[in-house]
Amino acid sequence: MKRRITLPFAAIAVSGLLLAGCSSNDSTTTNSAAASGGMDAVPAGCEAYAPYGQLDGAAVEVYSSITGVEADAMTTVFDKFNECTGAKVTFNGNKEFEAQLPVRVEGGTAPDLAVIPQPGLLQKMVGTGAVVAAPASVEANVDKWWGADWKTYGTVGTTFYAAPMLANVKGFIWYSPKEFAAQGYEVPATLDELWALTATMATNGGTGPNYKPWCIGFGSDAATGWPGTDWIEDLVLRVNGPEVYDSWVAGDTKFNSADIKKAFQAFGDVALNPDYVNGGLGDSASIISTTFQEGGLPILDSSCSLHHQASFYQAQWPEGTDVSPNGAVWAFMMPPNKAGDPPAVTGGGEFVAAFNDKTETAAVQTFMSSDTFANARVMLGGVISANKGLDVANVDNDLMKSAVETLQGDTTIFRFDGSDAMPAAVGAGSFWTGMNDYVSGKSLDTVLTDIDNAWPSAG
Repeated sequence: MKRRITLPFAAIAVSGLLLAGCSSNDSTTTNSAAASGGMDAVPAGCEAYAPYGQLDGAAVEVYSSITGVEADAMTTVFDKFNECTGAKVTFNGNKEFEAQLPVRVEGGTAPDLAVIPQPGLLQKMVGTGAVVAAPASVEANVDKWWGADWKTYGTVGTTFYAAPMLANVKGFIWYSPKEFAAQGYEVPATLDELWALTATMATNGGTGPNYKPWCIGFGSDAATGWPGTDWIEDLVLRVNGPEVYDSWVAGDTKFNSADIKKAFQAFGDVALNPDYVNGGLGDSASIISTTFQEGGLPILDSSCSLHHQASFYQAQWPEGTDVSPNGAVWAFMMPPNKAGDPPAVTGGGEFVAAFNDKTETAAVQTFMSSDTFANARVMLGGVISANKGLDVANVDNDLMKSAVETLQGDTTIFRFDGSDAMPAAVGAGSFWTGMNDYVSGKSLDTVLTDIDNAWPSAG
């Protein structure tokens, strides 16, 4: 079961023989490394793992917030790595990860690797001094397989620490292709076309009970309001561009600035208009009491036509729903501000950070930044990656394939979910509650000032 390699991982990395990506289809990886390092023959099926060296018995813990079936899938991905390298990688998912990771670090029991879901948390952990800079092999993979935007989120100051792993795409607008065909509606190509379509839908009405064009749900227990932050982030990026978006996330452009206020007003033009919301659910106030899981379901009985929610919303449609380009439900990306603007995408992802510089830790961190890992995990279903070495054929449905193609595009502007990148007092606090206040009727100027005042440096 264990492959025998005489050249250890560290030597390969230092000598530059560790090939970024290590694609399962790259037959030259094994031959080149073997010729240079004197490797024994690599067992069939282990060719893509040849660069990671002999790690017999080396234990590596990967700690994460990923649990349940997704954690099982991660364990499955490491089975082949363990078989081919002799390592013993353990994937440890914990629902209390965000709270427990700092505790473990402070207590001297840091994991070897942590899969960190927010750039803000990565920055916090780097600030403890416990995170080590990524080795050259990881950085080489990221430079080859990932866009520069992704590398930036794994960098603190001028030091690169953490490679991206998986991704999710926000900004989808769910709709019914059957309804569009019956009504003669076209998928909008710009924001102005989207707003014009909304007005047309309101005028035409619908066949479902209490029809309105849009249905929206903010409810998410203690996190109620976060779906509204996704609306604002998508609008800021599309209307104002990446420079303003970055400045806003950093706290340099305030919420009550003209640029950000414009995004809130565009959202309010929909969410506060009784002719536009909340199809089949109630008035604007029902946005808060409607859970995000239930928010889009009125599309199925034609009570609404449009619902803004991330790619993961596909899992919320009832079993048996025809989710397809010509079916009961499908989705399009929120369009650009103007025709000809480059694709702009907001989303999320995870970043793999190391807490020691052991050879085996570096090997696993490098593997997790490779196209081999991305393809192996995506083939198991339910997730996507922005890794440019991902074969789109391995993605399990057409909607996610379109998301991957957008992420991999050379002109795509990707920005991490703004609320996840902001300080928690804002991103997971005043921004959420501010969205709730806004749809409840609080004045926009007061809402924006309240959010700004919660910024850690405010006052």
